[in-house]
Amino acid sequence: MTPRIAVIELVVADMGRSLAFYRRLGLDIPDEADAQPHVEVGLPGGMRLAWDTVETIRSFTPGYEQPGVSQIALAFECDEPTDVDALYKELEQAGYAGERPPWDAFWGQRYATVTDPDENHVDLFAALPNTST
Repeated sequence: MTPRIAVIELVVADMGRSLAFYRRLGLDIPDEADAQPHVEVGLPGGMRLAWDTVETIRSFTPGYEQPGVSQIALAFECDEPTDVDALYKELEQAGYAGERPPWDAFWGQRYATVTDPDENHVDLFAALPNTST
């Protein structure tokens, strides 16, 4: 049997605060999930995104400590390059930290990075129009 990736999990200090951030990115997360120790939502293509509180992780790994800066990033695709700029600005105005303002990446995408409440990098991107003639 070949294992397959099915869930991406984030460990969070404050469930409600984290879920509020991801709701701003369009994820359909019920409000009552804010008080839960473990939350999962389905993503397109069958993947799931999950959140566990630090306390949940400590229930089976007592010495767990959250690391400083995460080594992974989630990336959210926007429809248009201008949407990257607008969403980045909206998130900053809502009090979330902008890590890297929007720029045109050499790989053909408008790209930006913000951090979620637990300092995970969240990339925003959209394909740039084809400028070749």
